[in-house]
Amino acid sequence: MNWIAIYPEILLLAMACVVMLADLVCKDAEHRIAYGLTVVTLLGLMVLDGAYFASGLSGFAMQRMVVIDPLAMLLKLFTAGATLISLIYARRYAGERGLWGGELFSLSLLALLGQYVMISGSNLLMLYLGLELLSLALYALVALRRDSALATEAAMKYFVLGALASGFLLYGMSMIYGATGSLDLAVAFKSVASEPLNRAALVLGVVFLVSGVAFKFGAAPFHMWIPDVYQGAPTAVVLLVGGAPKLAAFAMAIRLLVQGLFPLAPDWQQMIMLLALLSLIVGNFAAIAQTNLKRMLAYSTIAQIGFMLLGMMSGMINGNGMSASVAYGAAAFYLVIYVLTTLGTFGVIMFMAHQGFEAEELRDFAGLGKSHPWLAGIMAFLMFSLAGLPPFAGFYAKFEVLAVLLATGRVWLVVTAVILSVIGAFYYLRVVKVMYFDEATREHRVQASPMAWAVMSLNGVAVLLLGLLPGGLMTLCYEALAKSLH
Repeated sequence: MNWIAIYPEILLLAMACVVMLADLVCKDAEHRIAYGLTVVTLLGLMVLDGAYFASGLSGFAMQRMVVIDPLAMLLKLFTAGATLISLIYARRYAGERGLWGGELFSLSLLALLGQYVMISGSNLLMLYLGLELLSLALYALVALRRDSALATEAAMKYFVLGALASGFLLYGMSMIYGATGSLDLAVAFKSVASEPLNRAALVLGVVFLVSGVAFKFGAAPFHMWIPDVYQGAPTAVVLLVGGAPKLAAFAMAIRLLVQGLFPLAPDWQQMIMLLALLSLIVGNFAAIAQTNLKRMLAYSTIAQIGFMLLGMMSGMINGNGMSASVAYGAAAFYLVIYVLTTLGTFGVIMFMAHQGFEAEELRDFAGLGKSHPWLAGIMAFLMFSLAGLPPFAGFYAKFEVLAVLLATGRVWLVVTAVILSVIGAFYYLRVVKVMYFDEATREHRVQASPMAWAVMSLNGVAVLLLGLLPGGLMTLCYEALAKSLH
């Protein structure tokens, strides 16, 4: 079991090194060999994770530092898939800007390795190790375009604020360790459940843990890095920062707060409720004022994370945790749909960008409905889904989160969330209005490989199909949580 549990991580680490060396040895302007190895690695990981998930493997490994369960396998499958789609969309964009090469591939794989460690960690140190590996790879990716002052500034802000958040998280972990006497989350759970004497230290530790997790999600008031990183980093890197890592952050939140500190749920649920409300307010109102599409999507991310947190705060009702797997399943489903939609929106921005032009401003999309109706249609689908309009996937995801929130009896919070979502719909629908009703200000040069077009088309169709037929994915998320939290 020990080695079986970490086969995906071993494969990732080995292939990250192989890709780096292959790109160094094979002098190919298109970097085909390194890219091919990366794609094969990601496809292999998806097959391996899918096989593990189907087999129902469950248990601990490596002296209980690693947990292998359906939740881990499902999220690993999705993170590998999201990374693969990001690289497929990025190929032409990154190539034109001199970013396409071994550094991009190996850093993407190392970031994914960090996510895998976070998803499977059942020990405070393992979770922190995974988080730092992910963070360091992402800092380097954001700064990859060395000739861009904007990208360098974004990387510096991300690095400084990320270091602060890591400090918060580590301090929280040290408080939990001091109060429970163990780094093992299962032992911490038993210690917390047995009415500990040092409850004040535990609650203080939880405050710091929630703050660190909130930063990784990008929830307000720990959101300051998101708009600058999204706007300053190359769009290809924004996909790698804003997509798969959100799933890893969700896994870390479940491991820490649910599998480790669930008896303290009445305390941390209050903190998450405050973070959710702040994120919905800040994200939706700030996004309305934006004319830069990437910056608008950054604030939209903050609002979307706020909505997901409403599901995270609905697991325990009046001391009863029976509905926990349903609430966290709804939150997981919401996050998967959000990541799928984010991949598409930034993919469209990359399709429209070309040498010397980034296609970041709203006005750059004017008239797209006439010049490229298929791409404009996909973008409209993605915007409708983000706005939560039926019959798209985003509507069903919002409905599920509101249903579990209503079960907690907080009707006022449900009403507030719905009102803020209606306000948020304005800036999504504005993009559709600009594409179909405004006159084009410049010629649209949409460029992408046949493979990228095929994946983009599937991405757009998936957002509609998962709204019409959400049952399969919803059941996967519920079952993964139910089996992992038993």
